Amino acid sequence: MTVSAQAATGSKAEITVDYQGQSKTAQLTVKSSLEETIALVNNIPTVTNPADLAVVVNKQRSLPADYVPAGLVEPNVPFPFAGKAEKKLLREPAARALESLFAAAQKDGIQLYGVSGYRSYRTQKALFEGYVKTQGAEHASRYSANPGKSEHQTGLAMDVSGADSRTRLEEPFADTPEGKWLAAHCAEHGFIIRYPKGKEEITGYAYEPWHLRYVGQSMAKEIMEKGISLEEYFQDAVAVQSKP
Repeated sequence: MTVSAQAATGSKAEITVDYQGQSKTAQLTVKSSLEETIALVNNIPTVTNPADLAVVVNKQRSLPADYVPAGLVEPNVPFPFAGKAEKKLLREPAARALESLFAAAQKDGIQLYGVSGYRSYRTQKALFEGYVKTQGAEHASRYSANPGKSEHQTGLAMDVSGADSRTRLEEPFADTPEGKWLAAHCAEHGFIIRYPKGKEEITGYAYEPWHLRYVGQSMAKEIMEKGISLEEYFQDAVAVQSKP
């Protein structure tokens, strides 16, 4: 079978086979295997699809050091700090989805705040080196990302908090009204909890109930309903011929 190169990851296709009066329909999900979207660059495993909304970035899959997402904008949502800041930015689709998410939360009596979105390679490098200096390399590696290996560089991730001190970016956030609401409703707006509880060995990072990653509604709903990580979503991908 062939798949259009323009087909979005996570989109669905139905295949119907008719044979001797019998008909069978199967639904397929368009996705590339992770092995198809990585290459060695200067001996570093680097993703070849950095602009894909479904790009997988982790400790084994780096972004190009010079990658800057196109179309970074500031979403119209509240932040706990004033003024212009790099970390307020997101790619356009993620920014609009975040606005929708925050508006829905507010209708349900939940006040959310954006905390940290886009980070350049240079910013992540400074942050990681600071963590290593103050908390040690092992702690830094568990709770932060090496430069090039952070989802924040994609412009598709946003750390989210609530209004009071109980909603700091720590694991207990999951048990707050804000954390529970996010887990229940983020997929409706195209987001997933990127680092789920119990998936630390797969994602490489500790549980982060505040870290939202935009992937689009169809993929987000499947991931959250199945309780899987983004890495696991691609485990059943089969290489197929791409048709321009």
